[in-house]
Amino acid sequence: MTFGDALESLKLGMKVSRVWWPNEYDFIFLVPGSTFKTNHPPLLGIYPEGTQVNYRSHIDICTNKGIVPWVCTQDDLLADDWRIEDSTDTAAACVLPMWD
Repeated sequence: MTFGDALESLKLGMKVSRVWWPNEYDFIFLVPGSTFKTNHPPLLGIYPEGTQVNYRSHIDICTNKGIVPWVCTQDDLLADDWRIEDSTDTAAACVLPMWD
């Protein structure tokens, strides 16, 4: 599927990945926006406790090292090898990294 299809799938709460990504457990997912008040580091060290933060929607990637924000490449945008990840095994890769 195309990146456009993948993006629509993300908006529906699905996890997606590229067929060629070397780690079979890597996937991206949409983090919905939210509003919250700071109450713990690292934001507590930047803003006073209780400061309201507008946390904007973004896409994260789960890899064998953990979860980080994801930015697509031109190759990702133009690719047609996107797929929906059905397996619950993929989520475990983010919680318990397989490699240190």
